[in-house]
Amino acid sequence: MLKDRIKSLAQAYKQEVIDLRRHLHSHPELSFQEFQTAAFVAEKLKAIGITEIESKATTGWSALIKGKNPEKKVVALRADMDALPIIEANEVPYKSQNPGVMHACGHDAHTASLLGAAKILYEVRDQFEGTIKLIFQPGEEIIPGGASLMIKDKVLENPRTNSILGQHVMPMIPAGKVGFRSGLYMASADELYLTIKGKGGHGAMPETFIDPVLISAHLLVALQQIVSRVANPKIPSVLSFGRVEALGATNIIPNEVKIQGTFRTLDEAWRAKAHEKMRQIAEGIVEGMGGQLDFEIRKGYPFLKNNPELTARSVAAAQTYLGSENVLDLDIWMAAEDFAYFSQEIDGCFYRLGTRNEARGITSGVHTPTFDIEEEALEIGAGLMAWLAVSELAST
Repeated sequence: MLKDRIKSLAQAYKQEVIDLRRHLHSHPELSFQEFQTAAFVAEKLKAIGITEIESKATTGWSALIKGKNPEKKVVALRADMDALPIIEANEVPYKSQNPGVMHACGHDAHTASLLGAAKILYEVRDQFEGTIKLIFQPGEEIIPGGASLMIKDKVLENPRTNSILGQHVMPMIPAGKVGFRSGLYMASADELYLTIKGKGGHGAMPETFIDPVLISAHLLVALQQIVSRVANPKIPSVLSFGRVEALGATNIIPNEVKIQGTFRTLDEAWRAKAHEKMRQIAEGIVEGMGGQLDFEIRKGYPFLKNNPELTARSVAAAQTYLGSENVLDLDIWMAAEDFAYFSQEIDGCFYRLGTRNEARGITSGVHTPTFDIEEEALEIGAGLMAWLAVSELAST
Protein backbone atom coordinates (compact mmCIF):
# COMPACT_ATOMS: atom_id res chain seq x y z
CA MET A 1 0.00 0.00 0.00
CA LEU A 2 1.12 3.55 -0.73
CA LYS A 3 0.58 4.56 2.90
CA ASP A 4 2.92 1.84 4.10
CA ARG A 5 5.51 2.82 1.50
CA ILE A 6 5.38 6.45 2.63
CA LYS A 7 5.65 5.42 6.29
CA SER A 8 8.65 3.24 5.50
CA LEU A 9 10.38 6.06 3.61
CA ALA A 10 9.62 8.59 6.38
CA GLN A 11 11.26 6.29 8.86
CA ALA A 12 14.24 5.68 6.58
CA TYR A 13 14.77 9.41 5.98
CA LYS A 14 14.10 10.55 9.56
CA GLN A 15 17.73 11.17 10.46
CA GLU A 16 18.29 13.02 7.20
CA VAL A 17 15.34 15.30 7.95
CA ILE A 18 16.67 15.86 11.48
CA ASP A 19 20.06 16.78 10.01
CA LEU A 20 18.38 19.20 7.60
CA ARG A 21 16.52 20.82 10.46
CA ARG A 22 19.69 21.15 12.55
CA HIS A 23 21.55 22.79 9.67
CA LEU A 24 18.73 25.26 9.16
CA HIS A 25 18.47 25.91 12.90
CA SER A 26 22.19 26.68 13.06
CA HIS A 27 21.97 29.14 10.16
CA PRO A 28 18.79 31.20 10.68
CA GLU A 29 17.99 34.23 8.55
CA LEU A 30 15.48 37.01 9.11
CA SER A 31 12.40 37.65 6.99
CA PHE A 32 13.15 38.39 3.33
CA GLN A 33 16.84 37.84 4.00
CA GLU A 34 16.74 34.05 3.57
CA PHE A 35 19.37 34.00 0.81
CA GLN A 36 21.52 31.16 2.16
CA THR A 37 18.43 29.23 3.23
CA ALA A 38 16.90 29.55 -0.23
CA ALA A 39 20.14 28.40 -1.87
CA PHE A 40 20.27 25.43 0.51
CA VAL A 41 16.69 24.45 -0.31
CA ALA A 42 17.29 24.68 -4.06
CA GLU A 43 20.42 22.55 -3.73
CA LYS A 44 18.50 19.86 -1.82
CA LEU A 45 15.60 19.86 -4.30
CA LYS A 46 17.99 19.39 -7.22
CA ALA A 47 19.78 16.59 -5.36
CA ILE A 48 16.44 14.79 -5.03
CA GLY A 49 16.04 15.03 -8.80
CA ILE A 50 13.42 17.75 -8.94
CA THR A 51 14.07 19.97 -11.96
CA GLU A 52 10.97 22.14 -12.25
CA ILE A 53 11.98 24.81 -9.74
CA GLU A 54 10.99 28.45 -10.03
CA SER A 55 12.07 31.47 -7.99
CA LYS A 56 9.23 33.41 -6.35
CA ALA A 57 9.12 36.61 -4.30
CA THR A 58 12.92 37.04 -4.20
CA THR A 59 13.87 34.27 -1.75
CA GLY A 60 10.97 31.87 -2.28
CA TRP A 61 10.73 28.73 -4.40
CA SER A 62 8.00 26.85 -6.17
CA ALA A 63 8.76 23.30 -7.34
CA LEU A 64 6.71 20.58 -9.02
CA ILE A 65 6.58 16.83 -8.54
CA LYS A 66 4.49 15.29 -11.30
CA GLY A 67 2.84 11.93 -10.97
CA LYS A 68 0.88 10.11 -13.61
CA ASN A 69 -1.70 12.23 -15.44
CA PRO A 70 -0.18 15.45 -13.97
CA GLU A 71 -2.98 17.73 -15.21
CA LYS A 72 -5.64 15.87 -13.23
CA LYS A 73 -5.24 17.88 -10.01
CA VAL A 74 -2.68 20.09 -8.27
CA VAL A 75 -2.16 20.10 -4.50
CA ALA A 76 0.35 22.45 -2.85
CA LEU A 77 2.40 21.91 0.29
CA ARG A 78 3.77 25.03 1.96
CA ALA A 79 6.64 25.67 4.38
CA ASP A 80 7.98 29.01 5.64
CA MET A 81 11.72 29.63 5.99
CA ASP A 82 12.38 32.80 8.02
CA ALA A 83 13.63 33.15 11.59
CA LEU A 84 13.13 35.71 14.37
CA PRO A 85 15.29 38.46 15.96
CA ILE A 86 15.77 36.49 19.20
CA ILE A 87 18.98 35.55 21.03
CA GLU A 88 18.91 31.78 21.49
CA ALA A 89 19.30 30.55 25.07
CA ASN A 90 19.49 26.82 24.27
CA GLU A 91 22.85 25.11 24.70
CA VAL A 92 22.58 22.49 21.96
CA PRO A 93 25.00 21.35 19.23
CA TYR A 94 22.82 23.01 16.60
CA LYS A 95 22.51 26.37 18.40
CA SER A 96 22.16 29.43 16.16
CA GLN A 97 25.45 30.64 14.74
CA ASN A 98 23.95 33.99 13.74
CA PRO A 99 23.94 36.23 16.84
CA GLY A 100 20.53 37.67 17.61
CA VAL A 101 18.71 35.48 15.09
CA MET A 102 16.92 32.26 15.99
CA HIS A 103 14.48 29.75 14.56
CA ALA A 104 12.14 30.25 17.51
CA CYS A 105 8.93 29.48 15.60
CA GLY A 106 9.81 26.15 14.05
CA HIS A 107 10.23 27.28 10.47
CA ASP A 108 13.40 25.21 10.32
CA ALA A 109 11.27 22.16 11.11
CA HIS A 110 8.71 23.19 8.49
CA THR A 111 11.33 23.54 5.76
CA ALA A 112 13.07 20.30 6.73
CA SER A 113 9.75 18.44 6.82
CA LEU A 114 8.80 19.67 3.36
CA LEU A 115 12.19 18.70 1.98
CA GLY A 116 11.68 15.27 3.51
CA ALA A 117 8.18 15.05 2.05
CA ALA A 118 9.60 16.09 -1.33
CA LYS A 119 12.09 13.23 -1.26
CA ILE A 120 9.35 10.74 -0.36
CA LEU A 121 6.94 12.05 -2.99
CA TYR A 122 9.54 12.06 -5.72
CA GLU A 123 10.31 8.42 -4.95
CA VAL A 124 6.62 7.37 -5.16
CA ARG A 125 5.64 9.66 -8.05
CA ASP A 126 4.68 6.68 -10.19
CA GLN A 127 2.07 5.69 -7.58
CA PHE A 128 -0.16 8.78 -7.66
CA GLU A 129 -2.00 10.85 -10.23
CA GLY A 130 -1.71 14.61 -10.40
CA THR A 131 0.90 17.19 -9.44
CA ILE A 132 2.25 18.25 -6.08
CA LYS A 133 3.50 21.81 -5.83
CA LEU A 134 6.11 22.56 -3.18
CA ILE A 135 6.06 26.13 -1.85
CA PHE A 136 9.03 27.34 0.20
CA GLN A 137 7.99 30.77 1.43
CA PRO A 138 10.00 33.71 2.80
CA GLY A 139 8.93 36.36 5.26
CA GLU A 140 6.04 34.86 7.23
CA GLU A 141 6.93 36.79 10.37
CA ILE A 142 6.51 40.38 9.17
CA ILE A 143 3.96 42.43 7.24
CA PRO A 144 3.15 42.21 4.33
CA GLY A 145 3.91 38.49 4.63
CA GLY A 146 5.69 36.39 2.07
CA ALA A 147 2.51 34.50 1.21
CA SER A 148 0.89 37.64 -0.18
CA LEU A 149 3.97 38.41 -2.28
CA MET A 150 4.16 34.86 -3.62
CA ILE A 151 0.50 35.01 -4.60
CA LYS A 152 1.18 38.26 -6.47
CA ASP A 153 4.07 36.43 -8.13
CA LYS A 154 1.53 33.82 -9.35
CA VAL A 155 2.73 30.93 -7.20
CA LEU A 156 -0.77 29.44 -7.36
CA GLU A 157 -0.78 29.53 -11.17
CA ASN A 158 1.06 27.59 -13.87
CA PRO A 159 -0.34 25.09 -13.08
CA ARG A 160 -3.40 26.39 -11.28
CA THR A 161 -3.44 24.97 -7.75
CA ASN A 162 -6.64 23.37 -6.48
CA SER A 163 -5.85 23.23 -2.76
CA ILE A 164 -3.04 23.86 -0.29
CA LEU A 165 -1.88 22.28 2.97
CA GLY A 166 0.33 23.91 5.58
CA GLN A 167 1.94 22.36 8.65
CA HIS A 168 3.11 24.25 11.75
CA VAL A 169 4.75 22.98 14.92
CA MET A 170 2.83 23.30 18.18
CA PRO A 171 4.70 22.87 21.49
CA MET A 172 1.44 22.42 23.41
CA ILE A 173 0.77 19.11 21.59
CA PRO A 174 2.88 16.04 22.47
CA ALA A 175 5.15 14.69 19.76
CA GLY A 176 3.40 11.87 17.94
CA LYS A 177 0.11 13.73 17.67
CA VAL A 178 -1.28 16.34 15.27
CA GLY A 179 -4.17 18.79 15.48
CA PHE A 180 -6.78 20.12 13.08
CA ARG A 181 -9.59 22.66 13.18
CA SER A 182 -12.28 23.11 10.56
CA GLY A 183 -13.52 26.60 9.67
CA LEU A 184 -12.31 29.69 11.50
CA TYR A 185 -9.00 28.96 13.16
CA MET A 186 -6.61 31.93 13.46
CA ALA A 187 -7.08 35.67 13.80
CA SER A 188 -6.33 38.66 11.65
CA ALA A 189 -3.49 40.77 13.05
CA ASP A 190 -3.04 44.52 12.84
CA GLU A 191 -0.19 46.57 14.26
CA LEU A 192 -1.00 49.78 16.13
CA TYR A 193 1.44 52.68 16.42
CA LEU A 194 0.40 55.70 18.47
CA THR A 195 2.34 58.87 19.26
CA ILE A 196 0.81 61.12 21.92
CA LYS A 197 2.30 64.60 21.75
CA GLY A 198 2.10 67.02 24.64
CA LYS A 199 4.43 69.61 26.14
CA GLY A 200 7.17 68.45 28.46
CA GLY A 201 8.43 70.15 31.57
CA HIS A 202 9.54 69.88 35.17
CA GLY A 203 7.53 67.35 37.17
CA ALA A 204 7.12 69.87 39.97
CA MET A 205 5.36 72.38 37.72
CA PRO A 206 2.29 70.59 36.28
CA GLU A 207 0.62 73.88 35.38
CA THR A 208 3.29 74.53 32.73
CA PHE A 209 3.07 71.33 30.67
CA ILE A 210 0.64 69.02 28.87
CA ASP A 211 1.42 65.57 30.23
CA PRO A 212 1.50 62.90 27.46
CA VAL A 213 2.19 60.21 30.07
CA LEU A 214 -1.08 60.89 31.88
CA ILE A 215 -2.93 61.13 28.57
CA SER A 216 -1.48 57.77 27.55
CA ALA A 217 -2.64 56.18 30.80
CA HIS A 218 -6.21 57.30 30.16
CA LEU A 219 -5.96 56.21 26.53
CA LEU A 220 -4.73 52.69 27.31
CA VAL A 221 -7.58 52.09 29.73
CA ALA A 222 -10.25 53.63 27.51
CA LEU A 223 -9.28 51.67 24.41
CA GLN A 224 -10.01 48.39 26.18
CA GLN A 225 -13.72 49.16 25.83
CA ILE A 226 -13.27 48.24 22.16
CA VAL A 227 -13.22 44.61 23.28
CA SER A 228 -15.25 44.80 26.51
CA ARG A 229 -18.09 47.10 25.43
CA VAL A 230 -18.09 47.67 21.66
CA ALA A 231 -17.31 44.24 20.22
CA ASN A 232 -20.00 41.62 19.75
CA PRO A 233 -19.11 39.08 22.45
CA LYS A 234 -19.72 36.30 19.93
CA ILE A 235 -16.75 37.53 17.84
CA PRO A 236 -13.34 36.78 19.38
CA SER A 237 -11.28 39.96 19.70
CA VAL A 238 -7.98 40.82 21.36
CA LEU A 239 -6.46 44.27 21.91
CA SER A 240 -3.02 44.29 23.52
CA PHE A 241 -0.33 46.94 23.96
CA GLY A 242 3.18 45.63 24.46
CA ARG A 243 5.35 48.74 24.26
CA VAL A 244 5.01 52.14 25.94
CA GLU A 245 7.93 54.51 25.55
CA ALA A 246 7.99 57.68 27.66
CA LEU A 247 11.55 58.94 27.78
CA GLY A 248 11.30 61.17 30.81
CA ALA A 249 12.57 60.70 34.35
CA THR A 250 11.31 60.96 37.94
CA ASN A 251 10.91 64.72 37.58
CA ILE A 252 10.97 65.15 33.81
CA ILE A 253 7.78 65.02 31.75
CA PRO A 254 8.62 64.14 28.11
CA ASN A 255 7.18 65.87 25.09
CA GLU A 256 5.68 62.68 23.70
CA VAL A 257 4.87 59.06 24.40
CA LYS A 258 4.99 56.26 21.84
CA ILE A 259 2.76 53.19 22.16
CA GLN A 260 2.70 49.99 20.12
CA GLY A 261 0.08 47.28 20.16
CA THR A 262 -1.90 44.72 18.23
CA PHE A 263 -5.55 44.15 17.39
CA ARG A 264 -6.83 40.71 16.39
CA THR A 265 -10.22 39.32 15.45
CA LEU A 266 -12.01 36.77 13.28
CA ASP A 267 -14.46 38.98 11.40
CA GLU A 268 -13.53 41.40 8.61
CA ALA A 269 -16.53 43.74 9.00
CA TRP A 270 -15.90 44.10 12.73
CA ARG A 271 -12.18 44.54 12.06
CA ALA A 272 -12.87 47.62 9.92
CA LYS A 273 -15.37 49.01 12.44
CA ALA A 274 -12.92 48.48 15.31
CA HIS A 275 -10.23 50.44 13.46
CA GLU A 276 -12.61 53.38 13.08
CA LYS A 277 -13.79 53.20 16.68
CA MET A 278 -10.22 53.05 18.05
CA ARG A 279 -9.35 56.22 16.17
CA GLN A 280 -12.46 58.00 17.46
CA ILE A 281 -11.80 57.10 21.09
CA ALA A 282 -8.09 57.91 20.88
CA GLU A 283 -8.58 61.25 19.16
CA GLY A 284 -11.31 62.27 21.60
CA ILE A 285 -9.24 61.54 24.70
CA VAL A 286 -5.96 62.98 23.46
CA GLU A 287 -7.44 66.17 22.03
CA GLY A 288 -9.76 66.55 25.01
CA MET A 289 -6.73 66.55 27.32
CA GLY A 290 -4.85 69.10 25.22
CA GLY A 291 -2.54 66.79 23.29
CA GLN A 292 -2.07 65.77 19.68
CA LEU A 293 -2.26 62.25 18.26
CA ASP A 294 -0.61 60.37 15.43
CA PHE A 295 -2.30 56.98 15.03
CA GLU A 296 -1.10 54.52 12.42
CA ILE A 297 -2.85 51.18 11.89
CA ARG A 298 -0.83 48.79 9.77
CA LYS A 299 -3.27 46.25 8.44
CA GLY A 300 -1.73 42.81 8.68
CA TYR A 301 -2.79 39.29 7.80
CA PRO A 302 -6.46 38.36 7.38
CA PHE A 303 -8.11 35.68 9.49
CA LEU A 304 -7.33 32.08 8.60
CA LYS A 305 -10.21 29.82 7.66
CA ASN A 306 -9.71 26.13 6.98
CA ASN A 307 -11.93 24.79 4.22
CA PRO A 308 -14.34 22.37 5.94
CA GLU A 309 -14.39 19.75 3.18
CA LEU A 310 -10.62 19.73 2.68
CA THR A 311 -10.07 19.64 6.45
CA ALA A 312 -12.47 16.72 6.88
CA ARG A 313 -10.61 14.76 4.20
CA SER A 314 -7.27 15.65 5.77
CA VAL A 315 -8.43 14.59 9.24
CA ALA A 316 -9.61 11.26 7.85
CA ALA A 317 -6.28 10.76 6.06
CA ALA A 318 -4.33 11.67 9.20
CA GLN A 319 -6.38 9.21 11.25
CA THR A 320 -5.61 6.49 8.71
CA TYR A 321 -1.91 7.33 8.89
CA LEU A 322 -1.50 7.89 12.65
CA GLY A 323 -4.58 6.38 14.28
CA SER A 324 -7.58 8.42 15.44
CA GLU A 325 -6.20 8.68 18.99
CA ASN A 326 -3.30 10.77 17.65
CA VAL A 327 -5.41 13.27 15.73
CA LEU A 328 -6.75 16.08 17.95
CA ASP A 329 -9.43 18.73 17.56
CA LEU A 330 -8.05 22.24 18.06
CA ASP A 331 -9.69 25.38 19.42
CA ILE A 332 -9.55 28.84 17.87
CA TRP A 333 -6.16 30.46 18.34
CA MET A 334 -5.79 34.24 18.31
CA ALA A 335 -2.28 34.20 16.86
CA ALA A 336 -1.95 35.06 13.16
CA GLU A 337 -0.39 33.34 10.15
CA ASP A 338 0.08 34.59 6.62
CA PHE A 339 -1.00 31.16 5.33
CA ALA A 340 -4.36 32.94 5.65
CA TYR A 341 -3.65 34.64 2.31
CA PHE A 342 -3.49 31.24 0.62
CA SER A 343 -6.70 30.11 2.34
CA GLN A 344 -8.45 33.24 1.05
CA GLU A 345 -7.50 32.33 -2.53
CA ILE A 346 -8.04 28.54 -2.69
CA ASP A 347 -9.16 25.71 -0.42
CA GLY A 348 -6.66 25.52 2.43
CA CYS A 349 -5.98 23.40 5.50
CA PHE A 350 -3.48 24.58 8.12
CA TYR A 351 -2.78 21.96 10.76
CA ARG A 352 -0.45 21.44 13.74
CA LEU A 353 2.43 19.06 14.34
CA GLY A 354 2.96 18.14 18.00
CA THR A 355 6.56 18.73 19.13
CA ARG A 356 6.33 18.62 22.96
CA ASN A 357 8.33 16.24 25.14
CA GLU A 358 7.93 16.99 28.84
CA ALA A 359 10.33 14.21 29.88
CA ARG A 360 13.13 15.97 27.99
CA GLY A 361 12.05 19.47 29.05
CA ILE A 362 10.96 20.47 25.55
CA THR A 363 8.00 22.60 26.58
CA SER A 364 8.85 26.22 25.71
CA GLY A 365 6.44 28.18 23.57
CA VAL A 366 7.18 29.62 20.17
CA HIS A 367 8.88 33.04 19.99
CA THR A 368 10.88 32.36 23.16
CA PRO A 369 14.69 32.03 23.52
CA THR A 370 14.37 28.45 24.82
CA PHE A 371 12.04 27.12 22.12
CA ASP A 372 13.04 23.73 20.71
CA ILE A 373 11.28 20.69 19.29
CA GLU A 374 11.25 16.95 19.90
CA GLU A 375 12.99 15.96 16.68
CA GLU A 376 11.37 12.52 16.61
CA ALA A 377 8.26 14.42 15.44
CA LEU A 378 9.98 15.13 12.12
CA GLU A 379 9.29 11.58 10.95
CA ILE A 380 5.59 12.46 11.11
CA GLY A 381 6.33 15.96 9.84
CA ALA A 382 7.66 14.63 6.54
CA GLY A 383 5.60 11.47 6.19
CA LEU A 384 2.21 12.95 7.03
CA MET A 385 2.68 15.87 4.63
CA ALA A 386 3.43 13.41 1.84
CA TRP A 387 0.46 11.20 2.75
CA LEU A 388 -1.98 14.11 3.01
CA ALA A 389 -0.90 15.38 -0.41
CA VAL A 390 -1.37 12.06 -2.21
CA SER A 391 -4.64 11.44 -0.34
CA GLU A 392 -5.98 14.78 -1.50
CA LEU A 393 -4.90 14.09 -5.07
CA ALA A 394 -6.88 10.85 -4.92
CA SER A 395 -10.04 12.52 -3.58
CA THR A 396 -12.89 13.34 -5.96
